[in-house]
Formats: sequence, structure tokens, C-alpha cells
Amino acid sequence: MKKYTILFLLLTAGAQFSCNQDLEPTVYSNLTNTNGYQTKSDAVAAINSVYARLKGPTVGDNFSYWATRHFALTDIATDLGHCQFGGDPGQLSLGTWSSTNGLLQEDWNSMYKLIANANTAIFGITSIAAISDTEKAQFIAEARFLRASAYMDLTDAWGPVILITEKDLAKPDYLVQTPPTSVEDMDAFIIKELNDVANILPVNYKNNAIYDTDDVGRATKGAALTLLAKLYLRSHDWQKVADLTQQVMSLNEYSLFPTYMGLFKENNKWCNENIFSSLSDANTNGTELLNHFGPTDHPVLKNRWQYYTVNWDFYNTFGDEDDRKKCFFPEFMGTDGLLHKQAPSLGAEPPAGELYMPDVCTRKYADDETTTYYDGHSVNILRYADVLLSRAEALNEISGPTSEAIDLINQVKRRSHAKQLVISDYNQATLRDAILQERGWELFFEGKRRQDLIRMNKYDVLVNAYHLRVGEAAQIKMPQNKYYTYPQSQVDLNPKLSNADRQ
Repeated sequence: MKKYTILFLLLTAGAQFSCNQDLEPTVYSNLTNTNGYQTKSDAVAAINSVYARLKGPTVGDNFSYWATRHFALTDIATDLGHCQFGGDPGQLSLGTWSSTNGLLQEDWNSMYKLIANANTAIFGITSIAAISDTEKAQFIAEARFLRASAYMDLTDAWGPVILITEKDLAKPDYLVQTPPTSVEDMDAFIIKELNDVANILPVNYKNNAIYDTDDVGRATKGAALTLLAKLYLRSHDWQKVADLTQQVMSLNEYSLFPTYMGLFKENNKWCNENIFSSLSDANTNGTELLNHFGPTDHPVLKNRWQYYTVNWDFYNTFGDEDDRKKCFFPEFMGTDGLLHKQAPSLGAEPPAGELYMPDVCTRKYADDETTTYYDGHSVNILRYADVLLSRAEALNEISGPTSEAIDLINQVKRRSHAKQLVISDYNQATLRDAILQERGWELFFEGKRRQDLIRMNKYDVLVNAYHLRVGEAAQIKMPQNKYYTYPQSQVDLNPKLSNADRQ
């Protein structure tokens, strides 16, 4: 995607700081609601500002939403994620979060900032007379897709949330406190949005009449259909999942990348497996994924934090033949002169010259070919492997194990040289468990795990089982922990958000 930067400069007269009361600033421009949306360039800049919210506003703050923080809610707080530190991520890792957790607050804020940008863009672009109706429809469809994506993530995390659209901006009382909209009504809103934009957005941006280059990373028809399939997956509408995933596959636009490790390399910005991604360039609009996911004391990846990690229990479930097991840093000679490795048993003390790591870092966003602080890793929000596994899940729920469902799973496995499934080994229940395990192996730290566990009624079962095995308390209780507590700062602003049933 092209990179556009909108730079607002406030120029004040005088080169020295003084108390001269006669000094008046020179105003070179005044951007207002009436003159801010006039040209196609204005519209493109507005839409790009919405995409930018998938990460953060600047290089110095690119650790929000899909640039790092969202993974704390979606993966750290599950059976596979781990954080050895205390504070906000430690609470999520242990299942002891509360309404004052800072990561809950930050993720909520990031999503609503994206929604605010999208609403403002839609509101402003609607009134631009200098662009064609086709251009206007395209720009607004992109904003609506991004807004729907944020609302999907919000409802995944919090269930009922505040719904606000561009139509509310024209109301004089649009900031009045309102109650949250039910999940059912939120789903209906998202479904309509995605169906509408799927009929407008192109399959790709090659030879596009509106953008003069192949702007990979923008919202597409395939992205809208895939997100819609994810919504129906969440609500167990299996036939719609099957229909929509077939539509995505029939676009003939996507395929699995040849290697799992190569898929996540920093230099692989975009490939045919990407359906919708947040793109970055190191040091210009980079992220802090590498810093959060990289190992400490590593001889190549220096000054990293080993902050968002995978627990050893999950790592040990991979077969040795599975290339996805290579996507970690399980053992290395550290800069501290110690051999960093897994403990042979729980509570074991390391001998001289060794250090037993409490968890294991993933290479998914921390490959050792990257050395910059603000890295340029893409985050694959929607990718083709998820489509294949989602379709397999839907087919199994409709008809039990079928040759097509097994083949879809095995397509994903073959890419990583993992052991293939044999249909005669499974019934509907055991294949459901196998799909959940496969989704964990394939999609760890891609923002999918918590919803997968909840959808398959395994959130409390598997998370608590892990915590009990390592000597921690079983904190997850359902159904109250299906959704996170609303951030206390938001409850203070709007008492109609209640945490009474979420503690």
C-alpha cells in the first residue's frame, strides 16, 4: 500500500522564547470540517489514516492494536500464551485480569480510534463533489470494512459494545451516554456492512482505475467474505461458513505460501496467502513486534524482552517432523554465557552453565535476520490457511468427517510436513478436537486462539488444565469470563457499561 503522511505544522513567529505580548502567530492554513474534504487526495489520505490505526499513529507509538498489544488479549490469556512478567500482561496470562488492566484499556481505545477515523472519513468523503460516485463508493467501502473489522474484534473481546457510525456525527447529542448494543444487533450491523462492501470492493488492485499502483494490503472482496465467514463461525452458522469459504476459494486469488517459516519473514511483505494484513516498513512505519516477541540474551537478537511467549506445554505438542516446531528459540547459547533451554521437569534446578527458560519465544515476528528496533513485519489478520481450516470445521459440524474436510486440514499440514490425518481415525467429536489443535499449531499468536477455545467450549477446560499442571490457580470461569471486563475508565465515562456479571 502507498504510504501517505499528513503533516500538520504549527508555525509560531519568533526564534526565542519570551514573554512578548505583542507577538502574534502567523496562520498559514486552517483545516476545518468544511474545507478538509475537497479532493481525491483528501479522500485517500483519510482512508489511509484508518488503515494506520491497525498499528499506531507514529513510529514512536506503533505497539498498539495489531502491532503488538492485541495479542495479549487473544493469545496470552489462553492455554498456549505465556508472560513471565507481572503487571497487565501477567494478569492476562494468569487469568486474573480486572477492569483496571491497562492492556484492556489500550486495546479498547485503539479499536475505537480506528472506528472514529472511519466514521470521520465516511462522513467527510460523502460530501466531496470532486470525485466520481465510483471513487466515493470505493473509499467508503474500505472504511466500512475496517470499521466492521474493529467492531468484530471488540465484540470478540467484550460482547455488547457501543455502536457509533458516521450517521451519529451529524447529531448534536452524539456524545450522550448510550447503552451497549447487544451482540445479536452488532452481528446484524457487521453482516450488513460486509455484505454491502463485498459487492463493491475489488478482488485485487491490479490495474485498478482508482489507485494507480497495485495497492496490496487494502480491503478486498475476499477480505470482506473471509471476515463474514469468521463472524458466522463465531455464531455456529456452519452452512454460511461453508458457503462463504467456498466463495473465497473460488476467487482463485489465494494459495498457501510454500513454507511456514518463510511466510512470516520480515522481507515477505505480501504473498498469495495474505487476505488482509497490517503492513509495515522497518524504521519508517515499523512496529515493535520483534521487541515484544524476541528472546532475551540472544547472540543476534539483542535488547529484546521475551515478553509475549509460548508456554513449554504447547511447544511440546508439536511433532518433531513439523516445520512449525522450528518457529521458536528453544535452545541457544546466550550472551550471558549460559545455555538457555527447557527444564527437563517442572521445578528442576539448572546445573552450572545452563539457564532454564520459563517459556519459549516464537520466531513468528522475531526472525533472526532482523536487527532494527522498529521492525517491518507484516501481521496477517486474515490468511488463506484460516479459510481452509474454517471450512473444514464447518463441514465437520454439518456432516461429520468427510474426505474434503480431511483434505483441507491436510493441505495445511503438508505445507509444514506435519503428520497427515486419516479419515478412518476420527468421528465428529475427535475431529473437532483435532481441528482445534491444528488451529493452535497453525495460528498461534495470530489473534485467533481465545475465540477458537470459546467457540468450541474449551476455554475454561484447557486454560485451567494448563494452570493446574504448572501449579497455578484455575481462574477461568464460564460463562462470566467469555467476555473481558469493560475498562474502568470507560465505565466511569459511561455507567451504562456494567461489569456486574463479568467479575
